[in-house]
Formats: sequence, C-alpha cells, structure tokens
Amino acid sequence: MALLLCKRGWVGVNIFYYEIIDMEQRMIGNINQEIVDALLEALPIGFTLIDADDHILGWNQHETRTFKRPMEAIGQDVRGCHPPKSHPLIDTILREMKAGKRDVARFWFDTTESTTGTCHKILVEYLALRDKNGNYLGCAGTSQDITDIQN
Repeated sequence: MALLLCKRGWVGVNIFYYEIIDMEQRMIGNINQEIVDALLEALPIGFTLIDADDHILGWNQHETRTFKRPMEAIGQDVRGCHPPKSHPLIDTILREMKAGKRDVARFWFDTTESTTGTCHKILVEYLALRDKNGNYLGCAGTSQDITDIQN
C-alpha cells in the first residue's frame, strides 16, 4: 500500500522524503525519479516539508524559491526561518493541525523586492500531512508569488 520513507541525496545533503512505491493508490502510470525531480522544480509553488516535531525536512526550488533558506535549516525548528513576530501565528497553526482542528491555513501578504522595489503578493498555505488514520505526520508550508495571476 502507500508510501515508504527513503533517504535520498538532494541539494548536496541527505534529507528524507516520501517515495511512491504503490502507484495503485497514489499515482496512475509509471513516473521515474528524473520526472519527479523536474516536477518539484517546475511547480509554481515553493514548499517546505516539516515533520511532526516542527523540524524542517527539506524543500524544493532551492535556487529560485521566494524565501531562501540556508542548508543549515534542515533539521532545525521551522520557527527559525521566520521573523519572531510571525511565531505566534505559526504556533497556533501547528497546534491546531496537531490537535486535528485544522488541515489548511491560508493567507497572503505584500512584500517589496529589495533590489528593484517591485511589490509582490505572496500566497502562503500550510497543509497538514496525515496518515490514512488521520494522525498528524507534519505539514507542508507553501508559498507562491501570485502577483501575475491577480493582474
């Protein structure tokens, strides 16, 4: 059935991620690792995977992501990648996800690019990751620049 947790080298370090083993329930067709890697980079969102203890497992779009992270962030508490003023919001979202009261948190904000002064609207979503019994496994934090979509 479902998924096998595998250790793979990615972006120069070993991180954990789920590899699809049984295509019957998760995917249709046979998708090789090269295609999966290309998909992770081509998606119009950047995402970070966070475990049940709030530690960063890894992320996609290392070179092009909206919010850059140092490699040292892997294994660290997710709060370390956010400004202190956002910690209460992060705490609330994660606490509610762990308690089963929330599966999605969605918000957006405006930010200005420091080099060009260009304003961007960023959509942020936190998605609870649960096993087949509904137990909390962690979450995916996503970000997407939606400026062009809105125009």
